[in-house]
Amino acid sequence: MGKPLCATARTLNGFDLSGALVPVSAIEAGGPPRDGIPAIDQPRFVQAARAGLADADRILGIERNGIARAYPVRILNWHEIVNDRLGDEPIAVTYCPLCGTGIAFDARVGAQAASFGVSGLLYNSDVLLYDRRTESLWSQILGKAIAGPLKGTALASVPISHTSWAAWRVRHPRTEVLSTQTGFQRDYDRDPYDGYDKVPRLMFDVQHRDQRLPLKAWVMGLVIAGQARAYPFEGLARRVDAQGRWHDQLGGQRIRIHYDRQARSAEAYDASGRLLPTITAFWFAWVAFHPGTDLPKDLLK
Repeated sequence: MGKPLCATARTLNGFDLSGALVPVSAIEAGGPPRDGIPAIDQPRFVQAARAGLADADRILGIERNGIARAYPVRILNWHEIVNDRLGDEPIAVTYCPLCGTGIAFDARVGAQAASFGVSGLLYNSDVLLYDRRTESLWSQILGKAIAGPLKGTALASVPISHTSWAAWRVRHPRTEVLSTQTGFQRDYDRDPYDGYDKVPRLMFDVQHRDQRLPLKAWVMGLVIAGQARAYPFEGLARRVDAQGRWHDQLGGQRIRIHYDRQARSAEAYDASGRLLPTITAFWFAWVAFHPGTDLPKDLLK
C-alpha cells in the first residue's frame, strides 16, 4: 500500500505533479510502478460462443458504430485500461477495481488519438491514467487531466453498460468479447480484489466521505447540466415498476432509469431514448468526486 505524498512532493512514479488541479498530498502511490499494471494495447476479441464466461460474470459493454463489444471485468481487474478502436473511433475502456468504476472515453485529444497507460497513482482511491504522448495524468472519474501539459483538458464520455454477461448476451447475441489472449501471463480466473466489495473499509483515503449510504453501496451516478445525482441500487430494486423503469428529472431534463434486478445493473436514458453516460460505482467513490450529489428521497425509503 502506498503512502500519501508530503505536501512539498512534486514528482511521483516519474510524473510531474507541479500545479496539479487536486491537492498533491492527496495523490497516492498505489503500489505498482508506472505500467506495473499493463494496459492492453492490441486487444483481441472472440465471438460470444467462445467467451467462456459464466452468466453472472460482470462485463463492461459498448455498442457503437455498429459494433457491440464486451470487456470482462475479470480481465480488466488485471489491466484497468484497454486502448481500442470501434470502427474509426479510438476508445479507451477503463476500470478501477478499488472504486468499481467502468468508464469509456472517446480517446481523441484535439486532433490526435491518445494512448493511455496505468500510472500506478491514485486520487480519491481512483486510478490515474496517463497519456503516453504528454505524460499528463488523468482522473478516471473526473474524465479530466489533473496534472501535466494537458491539465484541465476533458475527455468525452462514451455510454457503457456495467452489467452481467447473461444480460448483455441477450441484448447483443452477436457481441464480440475481449479475449484472455492479451499477450500477458495472468490468472484471469482469480479475482485479486475478491471480497473487497464486502468489507466496510478503504485501502486508500478519500477527500470527502458521506454517511448517507454505506461505503460500498452500489450506485449509478449521473451528471446533467452540472447537477450530480446518485441512484442507489437497493432503492431502485424496491421502487422500479414491473418493466424495471423509474422516472426522474435532472438538470432540467426528463430521464428514465432502467434497473435490472437480476443483472444488478442500472442505465439512464433521455427523453428521446438515448443512452446517457453514467458511472456505476461504490458510493464512497461517487460522493468523493461529487460531494454535493443528490440522492432521490423516494429511493431512500
